[in-house]
Formats: sequence, C-alpha cells, structure tokens
Amino acid sequence: MSEESTALPWPLVAGAGGTTPTELMARVARGDSDAFAQLYDQMVPRVYGLIRRVLRNPAQSEEVTQEVMVEVWRTCTRYDADRGSPASWILTMAHRRAIDRVRSEQSSTDREQAMAAASATTEYDEVAEAVTSNLEVQQVRNCLSALTELQRESVTLAYYGGYSYREVAELLDAKLATIKARMRDGLIRLRDCLGVTEK
Repeated sequence: MSEESTALPWPLVAGAGGTTPTELMARVARGDSDAFAQLYDQMVPRVYGLIRRVLRNPAQSEEVTQEVMVEVWRTCTRYDADRGSPASWILTMAHRRAIDRVRSEQSSTDREQAMAAASATTEYDEVAEAVTSNLEVQQVRNCLSALTELQRESVTLAYYGGYSYREVAELLDAKLATIKARMRDGLIRLRDCLGVTEK
C-alpha cells in the first residue's frame, strides 16, 4: 500500500446485531473467538488510524495494529469496565505501542549512528597512531645515526637483533667491558636525543 493511500487495510464492519464493545469484551474475556472477531472489526479502523498518525509508515502501522489486537485477545481479562470503555482501553494500548515503536526505531537509529561515529573515530585513531609511530621510528633512526659506529652497532644488535652483551662482543670482535660501556654511553645519548626523561 502506498504512503498516499487512505484506504484501510481492514474493512469497517459494524458489530453484529448492534453488539456493543462492552458486551463483546465480556464475551472475549470468556474466550469467545466470534466475539473477538466482531470486536476486531469494530476497533481495528480506529486503532490503525491512531497508530498511523503516530508512526506515519503504513506497513509499520499495520504491524503494530496487529500486535495491539493480539494483546487485546491475550489480556482482555485485565479490562476493567469501571475504569473506562473498551475503546479507550484499546486505544490507550495502541497509543503506548505506537510510542514504544517510535522509541525503538529512534534507539536503533541512535545505535547505528553511534556505531558509525565510533567506527570513524577508530579509523582516525588508527591513522593518527600510524603517523605517530612512523615519526617515532624516524626520530629513533636520526638519533641512532648520531651515535658512534660501535655504539650504533652495539645498540642495534642488542635491542633490534636480540643478542646478549657477550654475543654482541663476539660479533663485533670487542671486549665485553668495552661493549657494555659503549652501549651504556649510546643509550644515554639516545635518551637525551629522544627527549626521554628519567623518572
């Protein structure tokens, strides 16, 4: 059914024999399905009209109308004639259901927007992190190039190659004490170059 269509999805049928909604509700509460069919025919156009004014969407309005009428069948024993007419009870239920659907749709939209925003933020953070990481790598390379050759080789083998002090000494054909001293001096120069402060 198109948005512009004003035709109701259900026929407007008057209650059989002029049966009132109050009489029908009493019978429905006793499980009379014929009475429910009559009540349904009397109330659905009004229920649908109310819901359609709230939701605007015809398909959703039909769906919520069906939910309301099923709820009427399931909970008709809770109806209290002293508190109002069956029509007001049913229409109040319909209005609440329509509002719940609007809130549900809004919550769904809000969640989707929040997820999209979080996704965009995550992508931005990943880019920023990659740029920062690249800048840090470049800064470390610049600082390494400022070291002496023995310091640079010692630090590179130990920290990037995973070698022990003794293995670095053997690889560079130098005394262990010399390698330890060069690495200590090299690390101090690196720390100063990178602007790292001791805590």
